[in-house]
Amino acid sequence: MIGLLGKKLGQTRVYDESGQVTPVTVILTGPNRVIQKKTVEKDGYNAIQLGFDDQKESRVSKPKQGHFKKHNTQAVKRMKEFRDFTLDLNPGDIVGPGIFEAGDYVDAIGDTKGHGFQGVVKRYNFGGGPGSHGQKGFRRRPGSIGNRSDPGTVRKGQKMPGHMGAVRRTVQNLKVVQVLEEDNLLLVKGSVPGAKGDYVVIREAKKRPKATK
Repeated sequence: MIGLLGKKLGQTRVYDESGQVTPVTVILTGPNRVIQKKTVEKDGYNAIQLGFDDQKESRVSKPKQGHFKKHNTQAVKRMKEFRDFTLDLNPGDIVGPGIFEAGDYVDAIGDTKGHGFQGVVKRYNFGGGPGSHGQKGFRRRPGSIGNRSDPGTVRKGQKMPGHMGAVRRTVQNLKVVQVLEEDNLLLVKGSVPGAKGDYVVIREAKKRPKATK
């Protein structure tokens, strides 16, 4: 399993030799710094901890400052641990989008856009109440949420107004269209969770790994 930390820059389109257009998401995936290497002998499992987006040392917490000094690496804003990393890396090494190739499949993990507190019409596509026949003030309401006298309580999981968006989501099997290693850019077909500037995790697709692409 291989993966990278990145930042969503936006969406665009690319054309192939035949003029076919492909919608892509542009992701900045480097440089990723190897912060720590874990082994079975010392930690009980194999893993690589990657860091992305360099930060001033004075702007990170004291525990993180000690962690970076212990492994003699640059301070970063984001860190992510990848278990059973298939590449042999050591603390201080730099990795980028070059670990992927055009035609590979990846999974994108990120937080969706937040929409704040919303009603049931926008949150769950409820139809709302009728707009005529004496109805007043009921156009965008959910209707009855009760369940008769037995059990006399609101059903668990009842769809109601509340906070919408800003949840962790994974989009699987996105095809890598282009790898711009000199610019640390990865272009993947389709959409990726989050808004422009949000951090995302790009990992080798679990259902379509590199060995069986």
